[in-house]
Amino acid sequence: MTTILDTLTDRSARPRHPEKQKRPDSELLRKPDWIRVRASGSPVYRETTAIVREHGLVTVCEEAGCPNIGECWSKKHATFMIMGDTCTRACAFCNVRTGLPGPLDASEPEKVADAVAKLGLMHVVITSVDRDDLDDGGARHFAEVISAIRRKSPATIEVLTPDFLRKPGALQKVVTARPDVFNHNLETVPSKYLTVRPGARYFHSLRLLQEVKERDPAMFTKSGIMVGLGEERNEVLQLMDDLRSADVDFLTIGQYLQPTRKHHPVMRYVTPEEFKAYETIAYAKGFLMVSASPLTRSSHHAGEDFARLRAARAARQRS
Repeated sequence: MTTILDTLTDRSARPRHPEKQKRPDSELLRKPDWIRVRASGSPVYRETTAIVREHGLVTVCEEAGCPNIGECWSKKHATFMIMGDTCTRACAFCNVRTGLPGPLDASEPEKVADAVAKLGLMHVVITSVDRDDLDDGGARHFAEVISAIRRKSPATIEVLTPDFLRKPGALQKVVTARPDVFNHNLETVPSKYLTVRPGARYFHSLRLLQEVKERDPAMFTKSGIMVGLGEERNEVLQLMDDLRSADVDFLTIGQYLQPTRKHHPVMRYVTPEEFKAYETIAYAKGFLMVSASPLTRSSHHAGEDFARLRAARAARQRS
């Protein structure tokens, strides 16, 4: 049986940055049954594809090889990746192209806003590649995209940003644009940063999320991690405590899936029962929302989750 994961793995074999190609091949573990997802060929899926192509947009759904693309695009849900398809970093887990990006497209904010309106989205997720080559890491571009969507659509807006490492004043530009949800993923536990996310710093990312709340206490904050990278259970629980110390509202936990043999290997597949246990513990630690399952991704069911997130805050404020 051909699955959407097989299709995306084939697609991911296109040439990438030489730094990733130098990595030794690693063994691909056989995926368990709970990971397999069927591809979609529905008319709505094709319509979403056509709108994305018409506006010349990049989506993280395709670039990162998301296993949920069939489900999401069949509901006209897409996560737009702005500022190009080339990242200045080479994280060991990520399938996005690495290299020197081109200049920003000044028309991109309007193109994204037009696509959001045409798709009739009520909640949209905007993410980007890392742009360490820009003075502000692309923060102003994020703000311009948010403003353009506000002018053309009633959609609520969720941003999934880079860490803006060594970019003073960048975070303020995004927060001032008032997205409804500010998401920045820690991706993994601190002990794995050197091998999984070498260009980032765990405590900088944590501080970034904390600063969002300090600048705008009403803004929802969100972060996510992958499991199956060799982390220990107690490390995941400590990470939860760290995020709660930063007053993060929403935690996502999903299974890491190895895009190619050149990427960090999957050390193990975490069972659905373990994900359920993580979810229970995270709620007990005080998160307003938790999504934990093998196929959980940052923007999967983002619109529905945002509605639940608002309801959870309102319920807590009443209690």
